[in-house]
Amino acid sequence: MTTVLELRGITKRFPGVLANDHVDISLNEREILALLGENGAGKTTLMNILYGLYQPDEGQILVRGEEVAINSPSDAIARGIGMVHQHFMLVPVMTVTENVMLGIEPTKNGIFLDKGQVAKRIREISEQYGLEVDPDAYIKDLPVGTQQRVEIIKVLYRNADILILDEPTAVLTPQEVEGLFQILRALIDSGKSIIFITHKLKEVLAMADRITVLRGGAVAGSAIPSEVTPRQLASLMVGREVSLTVEKEKPQPGEVVLQVNHLYVKDEREHVVVNGITFDVRGGEVLGVAGVQGNGQTELVYALTGLLPVESGDVLLNGESLAHATPRQILERGVAHVPEDRQKHGLVLPFPIYDNMMLCTYYQPPFSRGVVLQEKAIMDSATELTAQFDVRTPSIKVAVSTLSGGNQQKVIVAREFSRPIKLLIASQPTRGLDVGSIEYIHSRIIEKRDDGVAVLLVSSELDEILALSDRIAVMYKGQIVDVLDADAVNKEYLGLLMAGMKPSEAASKAKPGEQTVERVF
Repeated sequence: MTTVLELRGITKRFPGVLANDHVDISLNEREILALLGENGAGKTTLMNILYGLYQPDEGQILVRGEEVAINSPSDAIARGIGMVHQHFMLVPVMTVTENVMLGIEPTKNGIFLDKGQVAKRIREISEQYGLEVDPDAYIKDLPVGTQQRVEIIKVLYRNADILILDEPTAVLTPQEVEGLFQILRALIDSGKSIIFITHKLKEVLAMADRITVLRGGAVAGSAIPSEVTPRQLASLMVGREVSLTVEKEKPQPGEVVLQVNHLYVKDEREHVVVNGITFDVRGGEVLGVAGVQGNGQTELVYALTGLLPVESGDVLLNGESLAHATPRQILERGVAHVPEDRQKHGLVLPFPIYDNMMLCTYYQPPFSRGVVLQEKAIMDSATELTAQFDVRTPSIKVAVSTLSGGNQQKVIVAREFSRPIKLLIASQPTRGLDVGSIEYIHSRIIEKRDDGVAVLLVSSELDEILALSDRIAVMYKGQIVDVLDADAVNKEYLGLLMAGMKPSEAASKAKPGEQTVERVF
C-alpha cells in the first residue's frame, strides 16, 4: 500500500492554546481516513496547516515520501492537495463555471475568458464522478448539497488527488449525505485519497477505511471501523463514557403555549413556502418538525421569530398574537431561538464572546443602567455561562469568529437557555456539534421540557427528531402532512411521509417492527 501523505510531529500554538501537540498521521492511496474528534480537538487546525493556511511551529509534511514546505493554498494545490471547507468558499452571484475558474481563468487568444472550455471540463468531471451540476447555474439558486458538489468540482478541476473534506455532512439532508458517500467512493475508485473530518460516528463507521481520533490537540488513538463500536469511539473522543441514547421520562404536557393558525408565509422571492399550516405546542412537551430541508421549515421558524413577515394567519403565545411582532418583542415575551444558521442569525462574528452572550438582554439590568453598560456584570455572566456550557476558548474576550463551529453554537445555546423562557424554538440545535456537546444539549432541551417550557424542535436529523420529540409534525411542500405520537412511529414511515406520501399510502408501504433510536453522532 502506497503512502501518499505523512504528517510528523505537527505542533501549532496560538496564544493560550496548544492546538496541535506533536500529531502524527498518514494517508494511503485510495483510502478514506476519518479524522474524528470533538470541536476544538485540533482537526481543522491540522488540516489548515496541510492546506497552507497556517504554518506549523514544529513538524514535517511529506507528500509521496518527499518533505515539502506548504506556505500557501497555492503550494498545496501544486502538490495535488485540495480542501473543501465546512463553510463554502463560493461567490453566490456568480455561476458554477465562474466560481470554478476563479483565480485560474483560461483565455482565448490571451484576451477573452474561455468559459466554454471550463464548462466543458465541469461537465466531464460531473459525469465521471456522478456530481450532476449545471455549469450555467448561479450559486445562489442551488441547494446546499449542490453547492458542496461545486466545491468538490473546484478541487478536482485543479487536479487534486488528495482531498480534505472538513465536516462535509454538517449542512446536508440525509438524502444529500447518501449522495455524497456515493461520490466519495467514486473518487476513491478513480485513485484519489481522502481525509474526512467529522464528529459523526455513524458516518465514520459507514465510510472510513481507517480512523484517527484527536483529543485535546493530540492523537488519542486509531482504529479500523470493523473492529470498534460507536461507544468506544465516543469514549476515545471525549475521554469519558458517553450516553448514546436520550434519557427522558414521559412528558407531562400542560396548557397550549404556542398556537399556529392557518399560517401562510412567503419567502424572499414572494413564493408561498408555508401553506396554511395549523398546529400547537403545549408546555412540557417537545414537538419535532421533520422534513427534507427546503420544505418550509426554515421559513416557518423565521416567521415565528419575526425574521419573515406573516402573510396571513396567526401565531399566538399564551393567547397573545405575535403575528406582526418584531424579533425583540418576541424574545421579550419569553421566546428563545436557536437559529439554523448560527453565523447569519445567531452571532455577531467580530464581537467578543462576552458581547454575544448578552445580545438579547444588553439593554436590561444587570447589564445596563440607563444607557450605560455594566461591564463587570457582563463579564461575570459570560464567564459563568462559558464554564457552564463548556465553551472551549482561551478567553471570553476573543472574537466569536475565532471559535470552532460547535463552540459558536454553544455560545448561542448558553445565551438562549439562560433566560427565563416560555417557548424554545430550536432549529438544527446540534448541527456541527460533537458527541459530548450533543449529549449535553439534548439533556438541556429535555430539562427545559421538564421545567414546563414548550419546545419546537426543527431538525433534518431523523434520529434526533425521534429521540427528543413527544409528538412529530412532518412537513412537505409547506404543509403539515401528519402529526404523530413519537413512540408510535418508525423511521421508515416518517421517511415516506417526508417524501410526500399521504399517511394511508405511507402506512401501507412501511414495514412494521421495533426500532431503536440513537443519536446521530
